[in-house]
Amino acid sequence: MRLNRFAAISATAILLAGCATVPPPEMASADTAVGTSMPARAPVPGGPLQPLPADVNTDLPRTAAPAHYRIHVVPDMANLTFTGSSSVEMQVFEETDTIVLHANQLMIDSAILVPLAGGEARMLETTLDADAQLASFTDGASILPGYYRLDTTYEGVINTQATGLFALDYPDKVTGEEKRGLFTQFEAPDARRFAPMFDEPSYKATFDLIADVPVGMMAVSNMPAASEEDLGNGLKRVTFPTGPKMSSYLLFFGLGDFERVSMMASDGTEVGIVAPTGSGEQTRYALESMAPLMGYFNDYFGVDYPLPKLDNVTGPGSSQFFGAMENWGAILTFERILLYDPAISSAGTKQAIYSVQAHEVAHQWFGNIVTMAWWDDLWLNEGFASWMETKATHHFNPDWYANLSRVGGRERAMGLDSYATTHPVIQPIETVAETAQAFDAIAYSKGEAVISMLEAYAGEDVWRGGIRRYMDRHQYDNTKSVDLWRAVEEEGAEGLTDIAVDFTTKPGVPLVLASHTCNGDTATLDVRQSEFSQDRREEAMANPLSWNVPLIVKAGDMQPMRHVLTGSASLTLPNCDAVVVNSGQLGYFRTLYTPDMVGPLAAAVPGLDPIDQLGLVADNLALAAAGYQDYAVGLDMLSAIPADANPVVADAAIGRWASFYGALDDEAQKAKLAGMVTDKWLPRLMQLGFEPRADESLSDANLRSELIGSLGAMGNAAVLAEASRRFALLADDPRAMDGPLKTRWLGIVAGKATPAQWERMLELARTTTSTVERQTYYGLLGATEDPALAQRALDLALTGEAGTASAGIVLGVAANHPEMGHDFAVANMDAITALVDASGLAGFLARLAYTADTPELAAKYEALADGMSADARRPIDRSLLALRIGFERQPVLRRQVGAWVDAQ
Repeated sequence: MRLNRFAAISATAILLAGCATVPPPEMASADTAVGTSMPARAPVPGGPLQPLPADVNTDLPRTAAPAHYRIHVVPDMANLTFTGSSSVEMQVFEETDTIVLHANQLMIDSAILVPLAGGEARMLETTLDADAQLASFTDGASILPGYYRLDTTYEGVINTQATGLFALDYPDKVTGEEKRGLFTQFEAPDARRFAPMFDEPSYKATFDLIADVPVGMMAVSNMPAASEEDLGNGLKRVTFPTGPKMSSYLLFFGLGDFERVSMMASDGTEVGIVAPTGSGEQTRYALESMAPLMGYFNDYFGVDYPLPKLDNVTGPGSSQFFGAMENWGAILTFERILLYDPAISSAGTKQAIYSVQAHEVAHQWFGNIVTMAWWDDLWLNEGFASWMETKATHHFNPDWYANLSRVGGRERAMGLDSYATTHPVIQPIETVAETAQAFDAIAYSKGEAVISMLEAYAGEDVWRGGIRRYMDRHQYDNTKSVDLWRAVEEEGAEGLTDIAVDFTTKPGVPLVLASHTCNGDTATLDVRQSEFSQDRREEAMANPLSWNVPLIVKAGDMQPMRHVLTGSASLTLPNCDAVVVNSGQLGYFRTLYTPDMVGPLAAAVPGLDPIDQLGLVADNLALAAAGYQDYAVGLDMLSAIPADANPVVADAAIGRWASFYGALDDEAQKAKLAGMVTDKWLPRLMQLGFEPRADESLSDANLRSELIGSLGAMGNAAVLAEASRRFALLADDPRAMDGPLKTRWLGIVAGKATPAQWERMLELARTTTSTVERQTYYGLLGATEDPALAQRALDLALTGEAGTASAGIVLGVAANHPEMGHDFAVANMDAITALVDASGLAGFLARLAYTADTPELAAKYEALADGMSADARRPIDRSLLALRIGFERQPVLRRQVGAWVDAQ
């Protein structure tokens, strides 16, 4: 097992009643000749538009805005190209000679401007700026204010990574024959690869989509198909009707040999799963999980879902940038987290299928019906959907203890937020090209943590009332974060805006310093605000930022005490019991307790609520990692987690022990630690057994998997023997390991794989008809510790045989062979770039850089980054900073953890 050293760096994969109130505009048919005049028209649908406000960023001149698009595409799947024609109805606000839209990878053949109120159509000259991704359409004379339609014809590219219109190749689930499907991914800057567009979130419009496609294939878009017309020559024309007004990044088109299963949700929406033909019952779990979410979200938001259907379309591949996308009415989710295959899907995968789908369905309201005005408020989409996914998962599956995951999310955020390279939740984004870097743990996990804290401050009923007020007020519109705070305050959460603004506009993590004095039957708790930092501790303590920090304090069985901390305060408590300053763990801050407080806290850990057990351990180990206290404080709390703890708490505990085992370099200390952990936790594994049970909870199934993986990483003989025994059975039966633990057992074998075992996994990858299995086997080939096999895995990645799993192979090799991974990447950078979707490249390189295991290798990655733009290198800089601090802290970690082990 390779330790994720020192600091958590997130890899981080992810919204009215009724439809449009005006009839869809009449448009020229696809056969209308270029330049044909149109009848006189009324102003654009919905009435006059408004120029984009000056306080909303844009790459475009503010001279025009769209109302409606009619896009007609003809894909050539074999040659990975498409032709298109687009008509954009728009309003021009001021006299100009040029209309500017976004366009990328498009060759525009013609452009004609048609006045909607009547008049002569005018041929425009097109100028493309590839770097700025802009198309300028210029007339020799002025274009006066008014209403127009811009007709263009063009050619585009079908990509092989998840960018714009892209293709995924996969084996037929029955025959194994190679198939190809088409999908779109437009967030954030890639709808412009599909047609010339005003491709920014505030330029909302309605869309019609027409596609000429092979007769035997299924075409999917945001709305249900209105008609299909046989064109002859094996083609049909599929027409999708006008849907509600939306941002361009939410448009979707999919095409392939698909099947669709559907059912009616309680709110009357038809929900469906669209998957490659032959998926069959693998779609059942996602379908039956999605239907109840519709009524739940309708009720929570107080606004009904406006489309007649909601599909979740599965893509048989992967992306280095995202796992799912909330296209309105047609979610796109990669197969590994949508289809439940009993042959290989783990309990964790089942949980991921549910939570990811809940996240994307929540976006249908929060993000799609109401959309952020510009990408600097991206967090409001993603943080809110992350928070809502947890809320919905807990509501429908209480025995999964989903609310406990809020601690893990908080820790992922703080792992990034406690470095100087962090950024505020609401971060300045000047151009859409910068947006890819905004999809990180700050947007998702800190966003979720801050919303959880704000809900706790406002109270559930007041918070929901504010959300409903916000949704009703801004449906089909664009907003900024302050619009949400205003709505919740109006509902009764006085003072919430001050807290929310602090935690969304200021970077970093508050630190609450706590001391405690017992006064007989009562106690005094003194709290003072500071700032937590991993790389500038002294500066942060001497000159901290300040926040309005909402505390929920609890000592023993007292009722929780609420206090908003600004500076310092003294609180009187009704007893002298151990104090938890962040009771319930919903506050986004760390707490540094005085030494006399941590002993009673550790002793109290077995009797605390599970979420406080998780939070206290995480908090105190993070404080140790940053040098605020000795590791012994956190290790005492970790060791106090009882062997019969809540399964989610136990899962986290055993994983932490395995990480410390991997961090030690003294073999005697490692052996002693492994013995201690085995003595305590092996009985829990034996109680659960190696085989899943039909009546067990999902959280117990997850715990079994973690116990097997962590004990195996610590060299437990029984676990390693069982993994080898099971793998040997594959020689006679490729299905011998089928079941929810298949990937776990394979992972244990993969690291120590012999050449014969490696070859067997390669053979299984090549022969399986399951896309998920195929990607799993290919990915495991890169996990080998054998240098010769690692080189073979890298050579395999270059061939493209592994498809979208190729980039994962490279990362797997680098994790065990950092120097080899670096040298391979430098020597084959162009090929690697082709293996990763454009939006995911910077993140991929950051994860690759984080595999560096020496300062010298980290310096090589720094040299590699020197040739990159500031946007592209920002994630790499974060990785390198975390590595530098980690290298400095590594001796301290080993010394303090080793001393604690010796003392036991």
